[in-house]
Amino acid sequence: MIKLLNVYYPTRTVVLILCEAFIVCGSFVLASAIVLGGQTFNVLGHDHGIVKIAALTVCTILCAYYFDLYEPQHISARWEIYFRLLLVMGCLAFALSAIVYVFPQAAIARFVFLLGLILVVAGLIVWRSAFEWISGHAVFQERVYVLGEGERANSIIETIREHRECGMVVVGWDAPALDKAGRKRTFATAVEQMASETSIDRIVIALDDRRGELPVDGLLSMRFRGVTIEEVGSVLERLTGKLQLDGLRPSDLLFCEGFRMKPSQQFLLRIASTLVAAIGLILFLPLFPFVVLLVRLSSPGPVFFRQERVGLNGKIFNVYKFRTMVVDAEAEGAQWAQKNDPRVTRVGQFMRKTRLDEVPQLWNVLRGDMSFVGPRPERPEFVSWLAQELPFYDVRNMIRPGLTGWAQIRYGYGATLEQSREKLAYDLYYVKHQTLGLDLLIMFETIKTILRRRGAQ
Repeated sequence: MIKLLNVYYPTRTVVLILCEAFIVCGSFVLASAIVLGGQTFNVLGHDHGIVKIAALTVCTILCAYYFDLYEPQHISARWEIYFRLLLVMGCLAFALSAIVYVFPQAAIARFVFLLGLILVVAGLIVWRSAFEWISGHAVFQERVYVLGEGERANSIIETIREHRECGMVVVGWDAPALDKAGRKRTFATAVEQMASETSIDRIVIALDDRRGELPVDGLLSMRFRGVTIEEVGSVLERLTGKLQLDGLRPSDLLFCEGFRMKPSQQFLLRIASTLVAAIGLILFLPLFPFVVLLVRLSSPGPVFFRQERVGLNGKIFNVYKFRTMVVDAEAEGAQWAQKNDPRVTRVGQFMRKTRLDEVPQLWNVLRGDMSFVGPRPERPEFVSWLAQELPFYDVRNMIRPGLTGWAQIRYGYGATLEQSREKLAYDLYYVKHQTLGLDLLIMFETIKTILRRRGAQ
């Protein structure tokens, strides 16, 4: 896998994106050559044609990204890939027609864009079929052996099978129901057999207790032969983008890479959050009267909603939102929002899906109560309970909460203890890897989350 902005991406996905960018760019260059003939070089070189094609390529890849064409876990069947490719080309054709109509100088030449789109559709469909056929060959798959038993071993096996885009295939694992000495003999025998009979690329250690059970000599021998030896937690962290809470110890936080922030990085993150919040408020100003009117007409009560939340180092602050529920929605006490919550107004449902109700929190960002990116600020009533039920929950309060965050774009809303536990795993990943680059990536993916209306209640 390739690490970009503190997030791991499958090498196959990176190759897929780069090749599709080359196909899109090449298709429009070829279309220009067919239509323009001998004038191709002059048009592309002197009339900014190559810049237009480059911009078009970036827009195509972004559109494919927003249609989840680089996230196969969101696609259930092969035909859906080709259907979404056609949707991307349809959106692109519509956008190009509108741009050329308004700005005729944006066109390269007559029929270039039309012919280019036809070539792109044909090229991408053929490439997707070829890529799936090539990536399915054993030579392009990483053979993984899971050394372990129980829930941890089952977890990594299921995760590898779900993330087919990573190119990893489990070729075996051990699950002996023996005493400690018997398990050690079984594991040692398995490693010896791997060394002599099987071509293994990676061994994942998934033992609940490695003391007295790990066949160290055999594993060292395999490591010197070029086999990668990894602990199950690090593999799961890369594949899922979250920390594994099962078996997490204080030493894992103290001695691992991450979980530290230099003052210079904190200053940069604060400057970036302030700038983005200020720009967001300025851009929202023309819509402000219409939103206020909608809230007023939806139900009687105030326009804004104020609520206590827990911030940096446990400090309590008031968060501001546009009101989306009826007045006295929590007359019986604090409670999480539920799916199809009857307390939410019709206008409120739309605002929650589009995240318009969150816009006033930009004021909290400017004040310094929140950052633009960070863990979701939770209510004091829930924090005290969750801190007792979930180990390391207070770690997420060591940084400023955010308007958006890693857990929000990767998981969504949490309304139960188990869902809060899952969100905590994503929040701890963010706290561990927090950088300006990761914040920018989360801001970028937040746009996709809003457009696809995911994760809201």
